[in-house]
This record gives sequence, C-alpha cells and structure tokens, in this order.
Amino acid sequence: MTKIRFNASRLLATAVSVALLALAPTVRADALQDIGKQIKQGQHAQALEQVDKYLAAKPKDAQGRFLKGIVLTEMNKPNEAIAVFSKLTEDYPELPEPYNNLAVIYAQQKQYDKAKQALEMAIRTHPSYATAHENLGDIYARLASQAYDKALQIDSSNSSAQNKLALIRDLMSTAGRPGKVTKPITDSRPVEPGKLAAAPKSISSPPAAAPSPAPVVTSGKPAEAPRAAPAKAAGDVNAEITNAVELWAAAWSRKDVKAYLAAYASDFKTPAGESRAAWDAERQKRIDKPGAIQVGYENLRIAVNGDNATVKFRQHYKSASLKTSSNKVLLMGKRDGKWQILQERVGS
Repeated sequence: MTKIRFNASRLLATAVSVALLALAPTVRADALQDIGKQIKQGQHAQALEQVDKYLAAKPKDAQGRFLKGIVLTEMNKPNEAIAVFSKLTEDYPELPEPYNNLAVIYAQQKQYDKAKQALEMAIRTHPSYATAHENLGDIYARLASQAYDKALQIDSSNSSAQNKLALIRDLMSTAGRPGKVTKPITDSRPVEPGKLAAAPKSISSPPAAAPSPAPVVTSGKPAEAPRAAPAKAAGDVNAEITNAVELWAAAWSRKDVKAYLAAYASDFKTPAGESRAAWDAERQKRIDKPGAIQVGYENLRIAVNGDNATVKFRQHYKSASLKTSSNKVLLMGKRDGKWQILQERVGS
C-alpha cells in the first residue's frame, strides 16, 4: 500500500533570516545575527561553535539556547536537539515554539503520538498559534493514513477505507509547499537581557528583561495573567493584525488564490490605479504559474491608529523564476471585524 509522505520539512523551524528586536543590546544582537546567518548559509558546525561560545558567557539566554536547538536539528542530532527544546519547555512553559520544534523532530522520527502531544501543549499555551494548529492537522492526517492502511491490509476490498485514504492523499498533496511564516513576540518577561528572534516557519521566542515578572506574549497574544487593560487591548490588536498578515503570506505561499485575495479589502487601492477586477485577474495569473512559491517575512512592526494600522516588515519571496527580499508596507484597516489590506507598497 502506498504511504503518504509526511512533510516534516514544512514543520521544521529553522532560524534563518533572524529578526532581532531593537530591545536587544547591539553586541548581543550582532552575535545572534551572525549565528543566524551561518545557519541560513548551512554553516552548521561554525554556528554550533559560535552559539556554544555565546552560551558559555550567557548560559541562561533563551535565544541562544533556542538557536542551539535549531543548529542541532539541522545537524541531524535529534536527541541533543530534543534535550535543548525540552529544557526550554521546562524553563518557559508558556511558550509554544519549543513544543512545536519538539513535534517537528518527533514527526521526523515517526513518533506521531509524541508529536501530537507536543503540538497540543503548544496550542494549550497559545490557542491562536496557527502554525501549531496546521501542524497538528498534518499529524492527524498521518495517523489517519496509517489507520486506513492497516484497515486495507486486513481487508483490501474495503471501499470505504480506500475512499478515505484517497481523500487523505488529496489533503496531503500540498505537503511540499513552503512552510508558514510565524510572528514576532511583542512582550517580554525577565530572564536575561534580549529577546528570542522571530523567524520563518514557526519560531518566535522568549523574552527580554523587565523590572518585575510579567506574562510573556507570544505572537502578540498575552498569556493569562493580570495586566493593565490598555496593554492587553493593544496586544490583542497586534495579535489580530499579525494573524491577518500570517494568513495572507501563508495563502500566497500555498497558492490559494481565493484566500490570498480575501486578505485585501473591497476598497483596496490598487498599485497602478487599475480596476480591482483587473488587478485580481493579474494576481491570479501570476500565482497560478507552475512551480512553488515561498513567502516569508521578518522584523514585523505594527503601528495602530484606531481601526487603521501601518505594518512594516522585510519580505522574502521565492518562486521558480524569482528570488527577492525587499521592505514592504501594508496599510490595513478593520472591515467587518477583520483586518484587511487597504494598500501595499514595496521598498518603503
């Protein structure tokens, strides 16, 4: 029986294009950026050496520990990576990203029950963590395919199992698409100075120093803890906007034209002043071209003004014929309870 190929690489959280936040000291940021560049360039041995040196001076630094887990994963040292991420879940149980990375490794080892448990923990700590929800869906699909395979091994004439297995195959046929981008952290709690970075494919991170204990906000959503009402409201708005940007980039990456176009408001101002129908048709034509598309972003910055917001970030785009990185600005507005794109600019 043909098996469904589980795409662990789509879940893999690799700390490339690291977007260090401005609160981190310059020296620390430079060191972590250098490590991130080495990871991106495949210089894993050098990255491991550098991160070990970094952690020798800052053994409790969460960002450095997180990057070490990434390097070990990339170096195919899963047991060591598991140890790093497991310790992070103990030290930062409110953060979903280490759980997600554990799930990635367990999935690669075909330990799907463990992967499921890790993703459930990620979702428990952060219910709006979209990447974990999608990854959990993939785990369920893989477990379902195994069950249907087993049913057909016992009874090859079971048409119901055959149909369901075919459906699962259809659902997983896009498993090779690029991984989802993730979101930057927007708050902190005391550990050591500096924050973990946000990175493509499911990593954001722990916290910067603060005068007194405070709940961590991952991907813009506050953990359950007493907070001043204004701060919580701002966090909620940032979370909504960040989620809207993530869904837009994810839809673009998986070439879901309908979901991609739905990210733009009905009063979206087209770049060249053409009609919305003409712009939609041109975008669909481009997205429907053969070949995969990968869209990622980093260094997300949000400025909210009532029901409008300006969102700035560094966009990374890759297709079969083009690879670019550029600054991007989205002017967004709240329409019928949803944040949608009103205008977009490149290079601003």
